[in-house]
Amino acid sequence: MDRRSFLKKSGLVTGGAVAASVPLAAPAIAQSQPEVKWRLASSFPQSLDTIYGAAEVMSKALSDITDGKFQIQVFPAGEIVPALQVLDAAQAGTIEAAHTVSYYYVGKDPTFAIASSIPFGLNARQQNAWLMHGGGNELFDDFFKQYGVVALLGGNTGTQMGGWFREELKSVEDLKGLKMRIAGLAGNVVQRLGVVPQQLGGGDIYPALERGTIDATEWVGPYDDEKLGFYQVAKYYYYPAFWEGGPSVHFMFNEDKFNGLSDTYKAALRTACAVANGNMGALYDVKNSQAIRSLVSKGVQLRPLPRDIMDAAYDESFKYYDELSASNANWKKIYEPWKQFRSEIFEWFRVAEFSYDSYVYGQQAAGK
Repeated sequence: MDRRSFLKKSGLVTGGAVAASVPLAAPAIAQSQPEVKWRLASSFPQSLDTIYGAAEVMSKALSDITDGKFQIQVFPAGEIVPALQVLDAAQAGTIEAAHTVSYYYVGKDPTFAIASSIPFGLNARQQNAWLMHGGGNELFDDFFKQYGVVALLGGNTGTQMGGWFREELKSVEDLKGLKMRIAGLAGNVVQRLGVVPQQLGGGDIYPALERGTIDATEWVGPYDDEKLGFYQVAKYYYYPAFWEGGPSVHFMFNEDKFNGLSDTYKAALRTACAVANGNMGALYDVKNSQAIRSLVSKGVQLRPLPRDIMDAAYDESFKYYDELSASNANWKKIYEPWKQFRSEIFEWFRVAEFSYDSYVYGQQAAGK
């Protein structure tokens, strides 16, 4: 039977016209669901189309899925609440949603950091794997419930850069007394090496670095860092950010508001967040590969972090994690299975991913 005969017998072609041309009923969502309008506060400045833009990607996808009936208006850091207080605002119901990085809230509990990134942790693919299919999301559902929010993945930047320094780093001794903007649990680790950590929102970093209030800063990577202008006030750019091998960004929703949604809207919201989560990493990969060339052309000094800094930080990180396991039940409950997952997935990645990457990058470096 040829295709056209089949279509005719199936009633899909009538008088040469495809049946799809017959007007279809409006989507079920448009027919049966109420209009919902929420506000979302971001921890990020509007100038960053990568990380701030993920919330706009999610908002648009949600509107498209629901035929405009479920809308979330996105506000940049500081417009409704300060950058580092968006979780508190979502928890209190001041806003319905936040877009933030969970390690900003280690002052409440260090366990927050594992949901995003901890020093010498997982890369972006491994982090997504652990959260989505390795038990991480289930563990953190219980944890976030203590804070009255539901958290859904909302992006990953990939491995970040180690940051901008006014002076060259030659050894671990150069960290002593260094005032550095560094977020999350990493601040506690580098403090053990002599750094004086500061936690600032993205929009507050440049003036602090320019005035000399801080000596160094980390943010994300070449594209965002160039946009924020750090190269104008610090010329040494170090890599990698051992504290952010693959940091997850989250959407956090007021628990009561989320639970009050219909199952249809919950599914639409989860889908829209997944769109944003997948888009962010791909966008960063493209933009960072272009921006790093631009920064070097402007005279930026690209340097690897000295090995003794990496080694000292590695040792201090895992000592600190063991201390937390002995003193913090929330941490121990999540860190122990995370550590086991890390061990197993590192073994796998060494077999295929690392072997492949090492070979092809070596060939490129050799000019082949």
